Amino acid sequence: MILKRILFLFTSVALLAGCSSGRAPEIRAICLRDDIGNYIIKWETDPHTDGTMKLYVSDTPNSFDMSRPCSYADINDGRVTYITNDNITRKYFLLSFNDKYYRTVGARSVQMDSVQNLRDIGGYFSEHGNRMTGWGKIFRSGELKALSRNDTIRLDNLKIKTVIDLRGEDEIALAPEKYAGANIISIPIPVKGKEQITRRLEEGRIRKGDGLVYMQDTYISYVTDNSEQFGKALKVFLDKDNYPILVNCSMGKDRAGFLTAMLLTALDVPEETIMKDYMASNNHIDLRSLAYMARNLKRKNMVRPTNICRKDCISRKKSAIH
Repeated sequence: MILKRILFLFTSVALLAGCSSGRAPEIRAICLRDDIGNYIIKWETDPHTDGTMKLYVSDTPNSFDMSRPCSYADINDGRVTYITNDNITRKYFLLSFNDKYYRTVGARSVQMDSVQNLRDIGGYFSEHGNRMTGWGKIFRSGELKALSRNDTIRLDNLKIKTVIDLRGEDEIALAPEKYAGANIISIPIPVKGKEQITRRLEEGRIRKGDGLVYMQDTYISYVTDNSEQFGKALKVFLDKDNYPILVNCSMGKDRAGFLTAMLLTALDVPEETIMKDYMASNNHIDLRSLAYMARNLKRKNMVRPTNICRKDCISRKKSAIH
């Protein structure tokens, strides 16, 4: 029931943005950033469409100066690059096809110096393709335990009002959130069995596959032991004054990933899309920064299975919380 209420309220606070009606072509667009920070915007139309694509840029996803396109392209080119040396302010783009059909896009990942896995969950279409999650409403990330000056500015620019911290009390005590620009709501979901598996790693008593079993058990515990905490977290999304919201845990992949899957399920986002969002953590977590976890461990190669996302961990678990 709580998920149905969130779906209704998400629509009412414009998390879902209506798409063009009538005989509009299907427009698929994506925004990426290259190694030096430029934005690469790609698109496809179905059916094939001729004409001109005008590109508009803004610091916010809901307000564009339509009198000043930043670029033009032939629709058939399917690609344009926005060159910038600004790696502090996040940009959103409005694509106008023949001044008739429009699509807003942003880069999925937010570049940060010291925060893992910060991503915007906007731009996901519902099952029937008639609605899209709005950009700049909900973000997910790892912990905010150490922020550079530029990272603080980046978070300020995202206008984050609420941070849902899903880390356990022991994690918070060791590394409290350092961001003072938002209301921090702590809903502790402890990492169970961490001491035992660490001890087994240190003693060399862990076998191949144990890391996967441990993670599967972790996700089962989210349903069997932590449904109350996840339910409390979901209620935060009922208040439109809490937006934009950042959901985080230690690396933004398990607890934050599980809660994000609940939200996208409530918004009728297809299973395949939800799985891709969950698995994307593997591309946005720098495992080199976790080298400390492998210090003094006799079998360092066993650390990795507990720090990557796998489909079999979440696929059968996320539908169990209602």
